[in-house]
This record gives sequence, structure tokens and C-alpha cells, in this order.
Amino acid sequence: MHQHGALAYQQTARQTANPRDLEANLLAKLAGRLQQIRDNWPVSPSELEEALTRNRKVWSIFVAAVTDEGSPLPAPVRENIANLGIFVMGQTLEVMGAPAPEKLDALININRQIAAGLRSKPNQAA
Repeated sequence: MHQHGALAYQQTARQTANPRDLEANLLAKLAGRLQQIRDNWPVSPSELEEALTRNRKVWSIFVAAVTDEGSPLPAPVRENIANLGIFVMGQTLEVMGAPAPEKLDALININRQIAAGLRSKPNQAA
């Protein structure tokens, strides 16, 4: 019964949470996973690939959202996020091509910085 209540709470939280908070939490979770991989290096290639693929997919969604003509974000913000997304894609390919724990640092830091920024600004349409 306890698990059912927790699940109901999580579903309600997802439905009522601010999109910025959801994005920040997702980026923080991805950064945490990449940090865990870095801290426990070496890891299996499949474990690394799975974490990098998840991170890349999330960034692909962000880039698609900010490059959409209907995006409510100001042009400079959209450009910055798109440029970060391009960097994330390139860094992901770099890590996959020649895995090394220190190559994860940039991805971890970007996710943490963007998550912190999303949490610190007044709630706006994102």
C-alpha cells in the first residue's frame, strides 16, 4: 500500500510540477549518472553508451524545442542552448570514440550549470 501512495504522489508531482523544475531535475539526474560512471571508472562500454545516449537524447529534445519557430524563449537564449547542444553532441561522440573519464567532466558540468540556472530564475515559459 505504501508503494501505491508513493507512486500516486510521484504522478501528481509530475502533473503539477513546473516544466523548468522537471527539466532541471532531469539534467541533474543525468549529471549524477555521468558522475557515477566517472567515479567508478572503468565501466562497461554498454553502461557508458547507455548514459551518453540518454544524455544525448535529452539534449536533442532541448535543441529541437529551442530551434522551433514557436519557441517563446528570446533569440539569444535559444542560440545559447542550441550551441550548447551542438557541443554536447560533439563531446558525446568524442567520449564514445575514445572513452576517458575526464572527458565526461564537460557534460557533467554543463548539465549541472543548466539545471542550476533553471532552478534559480523566475518561472517563465520554457
